[in-house]
Amino acid sequence: MAGKIKEIQASGFEKEVLGKSRAVVDFYSTECPPCEALASKYESLSMIYGDDISFVKIFRQGNRELAESLGVTSSPTLLFYENGKPVGDRLTGGIKRSAIMKNLDRLTGEERAAELKKDIKPVYTQTDVLIFGGGPAGLTAAIYLGQAHIDTILVDTALPGGYVSTTHQVSNYPGFIEAQPGFMLAHYMSEQAKSTGIKLRAAVEVSNINLEKKSVLVDGYKTITAKKMIIATGSSPRPLNLPGEKEYRGNGISYCATCDAKYFENREVIVIGGGNSAIEEALFISRFAKKITIIHQFAELQANKQAQEQAFADKKIEFMFEHEPREFIRHGTMDMEVIAENLKTGERKSVRTNGIFVFVGFIPNLAGFPDNLGKDRWGYLVTDDEMQTNIPGVYAVGDLRTKSYRQITTAVADGTIAAISISKELT
Repeated sequence: MAGKIKEIQASGFEKEVLGKSRAVVDFYSTECPPCEALASKYESLSMIYGDDISFVKIFRQGNRELAESLGVTSSPTLLFYENGKPVGDRLTGGIKRSAIMKNLDRLTGEERAAELKKDIKPVYTQTDVLIFGGGPAGLTAAIYLGQAHIDTILVDTALPGGYVSTTHQVSNYPGFIEAQPGFMLAHYMSEQAKSTGIKLRAAVEVSNINLEKKSVLVDGYKTITAKKMIIATGSSPRPLNLPGEKEYRGNGISYCATCDAKYFENREVIVIGGGNSAIEEALFISRFAKKITIIHQFAELQANKQAQEQAFADKKIEFMFEHEPREFIRHGTMDMEVIAENLKTGERKSVRTNGIFVFVGFIPNLAGFPDNLGKDRWGYLVTDDEMQTNIPGVYAVGDLRTKSYRQITTAVADGTIAAISISKELT
């Protein structure tokens, strides 16, 4: 095994982890994209900290009893130990390098950590195309570029898949008779992209983006320089910016039905919004909740007719038309309150519920990018017909681009066009 890492079975846990003064253990699985994203970080950090800290890997499925005894239920999971006792953070999912280093620094102490980090050397990589973002647009571009044998690196601050990976079902993507779980559709795209030979850098931290020089700093020490760049970072749910929203986000207020609907079995929830996302996600939440109240600012829904018909036919769903929320208040573990205003009368009323889901549109993910990118009045990137921005050699695809419709299929089309355009220039 590369790096200063020892792979063990459950029988070696006491000696190699509990018996060491300092240890970190990675419970991993095979065919696990987050595990793949972690592997290179874990290896490189073992070369820096490995003389002071014991780096261990354990195959979770092959050591299920041990994993369950430690409360490890997902892969990867990183656990940190000092003198046989768990310390620091328990890290799971798309684990960032900085989060690992923070815990390793705690184990060694700040002074020793600073000394060890002097051995971190800058790494410089050149490639033909650098893609930011691993949603449908970025992955499609990667597939086309990989198949054209163009050296391509795709970086993503999260795991591949983009927002579609949090969608419970996708029923209108061509090629599938049955509706597909969003995470599986994202997985298919990611695996297809990787099969073409493109290099994937997932769950990384990106800084110092220089669009003119086509360079970017990844994880604080890796500089990637490209001939062409594609920005495919997508968009994120738009917050309402109301009192209580920030405080209770993830603790009473959610933006992802797929992630959180299961926690509201036989409970009441409020859904805010009336477009496709709001209504389609409300229908998914209906599988779990006993009552759903949809608060919408207009007198009619803006969702597609099929979704509307299903929502109106669902006996669990009620509607508050021509209302807007004004404040969120939390009263207990699962007791939320929405102060809603009647837009016709100005009257405000209190609505009690167990949870709140917000689906009121999206905003482009452009944090960290220079301000000289051409944008429309809503902050979306303006491109020409070949997806090129106002900066030569820099392309934008997917939901962050100015266009009439934002669907998975239109994102895929954008990625296709950009990749073909780039291929013609580089070959």
